[in-house]
Amino acid sequence: MNNAKHENEKPPSAPPLPRWLGAIWCGAGIPLAHGLLPWALSLLSVHHGWLAHHPGAWNWLGLIFVAMGLAGVVWGLVPHFTAAPQGWQFELTPQYLLRRGPYRFSRNPIYLAYGPLWLGWIVFYGSAALLLTCVVGWFFVNSVLIPSEERKLEARFGEAYRDYKRTVPRWLGRVRR
Repeated sequence: MNNAKHENEKPPSAPPLPRWLGAIWCGAGIPLAHGLLPWALSLLSVHHGWLAHHPGAWNWLGLIFVAMGLAGVVWGLVPHFTAAPQGWQFELTPQYLLRRGPYRFSRNPIYLAYGPLWLGWIVFYGSAALLLTCVVGWFFVNSVLIPSEERKLEARFGEAYRDYKRTVPRWLGRVRR
């Protein structure tokens, strides 16, 4: 048998997750990762601004940022939901290239939305442990995760992705030429 033929074949993708199950997955996974985890991490340090185990007046302002971040995450997920009518493939590199919705303004709108969401938890809990986690997380996302995803997207979509990179910034603002 000729093994060279099989080496070049792409491994089969996991079957798509039905859309309704994908919605439930996101509806449970996002609160766990971005609600329960910040609470648990906040327990590792003092809650600044809290009095008698309750948030102080300024701490409550953090929930405004949490709500803004959650709205951004949902806005970023909706195009994924509609781009995969056969169901969601849980791969880091999707089978489609998004250019609508928030993807017109940022190549990473969901990661961008995590910023105000976690900033809100930092303010709400007044937690240095959360602040440190966010700083480390931002460096990891910006220097490891996103470059890896961009290489995979460029390999999958070629010139279409390179054109997208030239016209839409990684975060926000203007694209440097």
